[in-house]
Amino acid sequence: MRKFIFGFVLFISLFAIGAETVFGSNRELSNPTISSEAGIVIEEKTGKVLFKKNSKTQLLPASITKIATAIYAIEKGNLNDIVTVSENARNVEGTRVYLEIGEQVSLKKLIQGLLINSGNDAGVAIAEHLDGSVEHFANNLNQYLRDIIGVANTHFENPHGLYHPNHLTTAEDMAKITQYAMKNKVFREIFSTKEIRWKGQAWDTTIYTHHKLMREKPYEGVNGGKTGYIKQSGHTLVTTAQRKNLDIIVVTMKAPSQNSAYSDTEKLLDYAFNNFQNTMIPKNTQFTTEENHFINDESLYITHKIGEKVKEDIHKNGLLKVTNEHNEILGSFQLKKLKTINDKNDSSKEILLEQNKVLDINLNYFVLVAIFVSLGIMGLLFFETRKI
Repeated sequence: MRKFIFGFVLFISLFAIGAETVFGSNRELSNPTISSEAGIVIEEKTGKVLFKKNSKTQLLPASITKIATAIYAIEKGNLNDIVTVSENARNVEGTRVYLEIGEQVSLKKLIQGLLINSGNDAGVAIAEHLDGSVEHFANNLNQYLRDIIGVANTHFENPHGLYHPNHLTTAEDMAKITQYAMKNKVFREIFSTKEIRWKGQAWDTTIYTHHKLMREKPYEGVNGGKTGYIKQSGHTLVTTAQRKNLDIIVVTMKAPSQNSAYSDTEKLLDYAFNNFQNTMIPKNTQFTTEENHFINDESLYITHKIGEKVKEDIHKNGLLKVTNEHNEILGSFQLKKLKTINDKNDSSKEILLEQNKVLDINLNYFVLVAIFVSLGIMGLLFFETRKI
């Protein structure tokens, strides 16, 4: 079966259907060693896991919880809503944006204070505004995380991540939550903000992201992040970064120190960018089998090791499978079927049959009219003859 060859060049070589592409490499990658108890690296567009360590182990997340709170608030709430700050929100412990009782703040501003300055008071104000209480908020948030995002090992008790023995998640779940959130334009904008003017009733200042790889110690490509720390959790860190067409999400949990959390994250970013790449199949690329034509109605991405041979196989039902030289599946995509020549011929036949039906009906109608007219004329002639 001869497959349609589509044009896509990584550097100088064709990415052909049914044939292996260039960049063959059998080199084995050495996983980096990290001091964090758990960690994971995924590619954002494809979800491909590039590294993991205890990624399914439930741990305390601390303030990286606020990523989940933020995307839930953005999707459920109205960003222009005006929130009235309660005494409960005003008096929460830990990092704050110093909200005052009765202060009125827009929901979007509270989300900014939550993500950029890690305001626990902003988190409580958001929870009470959306669901009436922290308890109801937690129940609804957990259902949202399960049903909408699809995580299975997360249970949150509050919007901010302050200690509760049952407030748990995993590195894998946090990567999935972040991956989902990054698809939202508003979230991406706030998550990537390095500094912003904050003018509140009790606090007039400029707030800065707490993530050091975004400001004090910039790492090339880092475009978002959230820190977390309480005594019981150790240091937690979520980082997003982009270089060329590779988008990386790194989660580390329970690092013994802040320095080790950042060191681990930099190692994992280096590992991802130095060893992996994305191959893109452009939108509207056409694929051909012996019987049918197929097309992808959006760009497709495959994450694989730099130098790794990649091959594609298009099945007759339009399922495109991309594998490496070890026959490991790198991506699987259901393509859209185009009309084949036979389909078009069948359609033409159907149209012709319909036209013939209409023609038959019209012809029958014409014959009936002609008969009635003839009978009428014969009747008139008969009466005229009688008169003579």
